[in-house]
This record gives sequence, structure tokens and C-alpha cells, in this order.
Amino acid sequence: MSLENKKILLMIGGGISAYKSLDLIRLLQKKNCSVKVVLTKSGKKFVTSLSLSSLSKNRVFEEIFDEKNKGNIDHISLSRWADLIMVLPTTANFMFRLSKGSAEDLASTIILASNKEIFLVPAMNVRMWEHKATQKNLNVLMDYGYKFIGPEDGEMACGEYGKGKMSSPRQILSFLVKFFKKRDLLKSKKIRAIVTTGPTKEYIDPVRYISNESSGKQGYEIALELSRLGIKTTLISGPTKLKYDNEIKVKKVVTGKEMLEAVKRKLPTHIAVCAAAVSDFKPIYSEKNKIKKNQIKEIKIEKNPDILSFLGKSNRFKPKLLIGFSAETENLIKNSKIKMQEKFCDMIVANDVSKKDRGFHSDFNEVLIIDKNGKIEKVKKNSKKFVASIVAKKIVDTFLSNEKNLN
Repeated sequence: MSLENKKILLMIGGGISAYKSLDLIRLLQKKNCSVKVVLTKSGKKFVTSLSLSSLSKNRVFEEIFDEKNKGNIDHISLSRWADLIMVLPTTANFMFRLSKGSAEDLASTIILASNKEIFLVPAMNVRMWEHKATQKNLNVLMDYGYKFIGPEDGEMACGEYGKGKMSSPRQILSFLVKFFKKRDLLKSKKIRAIVTTGPTKEYIDPVRYISNESSGKQGYEIALELSRLGIKTTLISGPTKLKYDNEIKVKKVVTGKEMLEAVKRKLPTHIAVCAAAVSDFKPIYSEKNKIKKNQIKEIKIEKNPDILSFLGKSNRFKPKLLIGFSAETENLIKNSKIKMQEKFCDMIVANDVSKKDRGFHSDFNEVLIIDKNGKIEKVKKNSKKFVASIVAKKIVDTFLSNEKNLN
């Protein structure tokens, strides 16, 4: 029972579809969920506090400052209580306020203070949904990490037809069942993952080194997403300027050799994502003192350890699912497929780093996900957080589809 004993916090927005929240609460109660409700000021125009409290069997929260609840800070306590937070219907206005980081009422304050998954269930007129402003807010919210259920195509209360109709209570329930089933399965099997990210620095002398332009953002976002999906994830990161979230365990390294040793200490693992841009070469010898300008030195280099190849060719420690990254400036698909075969990857994420508006120098990326059967899925240019959500979902779905991985 994937929904049994789950704690769902519903936030009721101001739209005609708010009445569907009553049916959703009934369905969740039948699945033995605990439900608490935050009723917004505009939501009160469509459903009553009495009906919501009667169905949820809990008091309904309405005000950010409630004298009846002395000693508790609702926007913190409710956020920490919930396993999942859902806003329905999510109106165009609510999307706008969330995109601006608003905290003007209890609902928006809870969301801003939350450390849980937040699902938005849009409902609005088709023209409102398709408006450039709404679509811009949609992209901002996805970049923040919010997940969306719907909207659907259908006839609306205004009489028009198109995309903007709120998903039905049964569609929402089905989504929640699948979400928790996948997450609980991963947790129960204690699935572990390693993600490498960032550049490495190979020192020539105390102040000079061989490195590259990798920021580590893409690997970091993938590690975060895998962790949120229920996988125990360790991020092994080269030197970056990133501020790491407490949700995942982070091991910081500098050189390629240190990264390889850190990976070895985490083996065996179920999943390995090698997103780090490890320097291909390193100096054979690093000077103890800074090389002066008048000191002409011949710098001899050698190949750095190939972590992806080590994992792919390991008879003892090869992960059950191995994902590589391929940063190319030409022949993207051809070169990536060759790399996948040579390194014995199950999947490779390829991106063209010659384009200045994405990749190394940007918060955006555009990638191709290539599996070992040659199937290619393109993720169009979007934030690295959004790209990470697609890549992580693909990783989890591929892992779970292979039943032998769970034995």
C-alpha cells in the first residue's frame, strides 16, 4: 500500500476546480492517508472550512498568525509534518506569486519554508495557460524544483475547450500512488548511488594547474534529484563554487587520483553517474615551489585515471547501472556512442559544449540521453535543474525496469 500512512498537505486555491479537492480528500482517506488542509483566502469563495475539516478529520489552517495555535509556528510545523505538499487548483495568479518567491499568506509561506516535494495542479482558462507570462512562470517554477500534475485537455467551466483543465481526483491519486510506490521501493531496497561532478585540478606547481571549465552544477543537480527520489546518494565533487545542500552526502576532492580513490571507497554501489570532467592529463611531477618566469621548465604529462572506464571494466565492482557523460564539440552522437561502447556504459548523457549559451558557462543545458540499445532522447535547452529531473527519472525508470537489479 504505497499511500498508507502517508501525510499529505493540501493547499486549496481560488478556482472553481477547488470543489474537486473534496473528492480527492475522500480518495486519500480511503487509502489511509493523513490529510491536513490549508485554505487560502480566495479558496474560501469555493469551498468551506467546515466541509474540509469534516472530510479530513483535522482542523483547517487559514491564517499565518493564528492565536489558537500558540507555541507552534504553522508554516514550519506543517511543512515538516508533510511527506508531500500539493496545491490545487494552482491558479495563474498563484503561479506568478510563487515565481516571485512571495510569502504573503500561510500557503506561500509554507511552500517557501518547505523541505519537501511540492506538486502544483494547474487549472485555468486555455488562453491563460498558453499566455507567455504563464509559460514563463511555469519555466521558473520548474527551475525551482516544483513538479506539475496536468493540466489536461478538456472542456472548462467557462465553456471553452483546450489545455488548462485540472486533472481529476482519480488522475491525481494515480500519480501519487506511482510516485510513492517508486520512492518507497528504492528506499526499501536501500539503493545507493555515486555521482561525480566538477573539474579536477592537476597541479604543476603550488599555484598553477591543469583543469577545465566545468562548474559541477549538472552533476550536483542530478545527485539532488536522485536523493529526492529515495536513493541514498553520495556526491564526489572536484573543486567548485557550489553551495551544497544538506540533503546529500558530499565528499570533496581536488585531483583525479583523489576522485578515483573516493569512488573506490564507496564501492560496491547500485548506480554510478560519472558527470565529473576529470582532467585527461596530469603532470608527471609537481614542483614544490612556484616556477619563476625565468625558469624554463619542460612539463611532462601522463594520462589521468579514467574513472568511468575503471567502473565499466571492473569484474567485481561494476555498478548495476553505469551512466557516463560525453562533452563534445563535434560529431556529438557518433563520439558519444563510441565512448559508451568503449567504457561499457549502460547510458550516456551527451552535450555540445561548443555552444556558449549552455553547458560549462551557463545555468542551462541541452542534452541527448543515449541508452545501450541506441535509443536517443533529447532534452531541449532548459535549466540544469530541469535537465537533472529528466535524467534522474530516466535513470530510476531504467534501473527499476530491470527486475534483476532488485534481487
